[in-house]
Amino acid sequence: MEAKVKYYLEIADNAFMLSHRLSECSSKGPFLEEDLAGTNVALDLIGLAEAVYNEAANLNKQGETGDDIAYRRDEHEYRNCLLTEQPNTDFAFIMTRQFFMDVYHYYLFTELSSSSDKFLKAIAAKSLKEVTYHLRRSSEWMIRFGGGTDVSSEKAQKAINSLWKYTGELFEPSAEDLLLRETNVSADLEKVKSLWDQKISEIFYLADLKKPENEYKMLGGKKGVHSEHMGYMLADIQYLNNRYPDAKW
Repeated sequence: MEAKVKYYLEIADNAFMLSHRLSECSSKGPFLEEDLAGTNVALDLIGLAEAVYNEAANLNKQGETGDDIAYRRDEHEYRNCLLTEQPNTDFAFIMTRQFFMDVYHYYLFTELSSSSDKFLKAIAAKSLKEVTYHLRRSSEWMIRFGGGTDVSSEKAQKAINSLWKYTGELFEPSAEDLLLRETNVSADLEKVKSLWDQKISEIFYLADLKKPENEYKMLGGKKGVHSEHMGYMLADIQYLNNRYPDAKW
């Protein structure tokens, strides 16, 4: 059961941290419709995280709640990939990070929709409806960046070059992932990676953007070894729970 809980946390923590990064952009979109779209994506992701945290709490049987898992862990206990915690810079950077994660989520949940775990199968089916929209939106923005002005193309390519080293971790299976794969609970990340690469290549071709040649991977997030940015994120995320630990909402 511990392996399943940890695998759940990989999914929830990715969604939670990415949602927080997007929430930092609220009211800062390039125009109103896009500002609302980004906020809605953040809400979808935190809704996914909440559902998975609650189920993890039920499986754990330690008397904790989903909120306890979300807000009351130490930094090394979070299992999100490093990509999701990278700080926002410009809009091209934010959308490129989102695009990489949207492609990953789309094919991850496609795989999990046939999981032997009833909860994962159900949450994957629900999330696919949302992620399909997320992916369409971020794909269109990548094409728009690449086919736009010299400035937009340069910024998108700069973001790709900066974030590429974090994408490899998405497909590095944890020990719990490999264990659960034996019973068809977890997704086959080799298959997810193959489909991810194909989709990335397709959109980059349409956008006239290029994959970096450097295949160096930054790893650690799934094992609780995070970047220097994670502590600052948690200071914001956990403030209310730390300041008012007995508060009831």
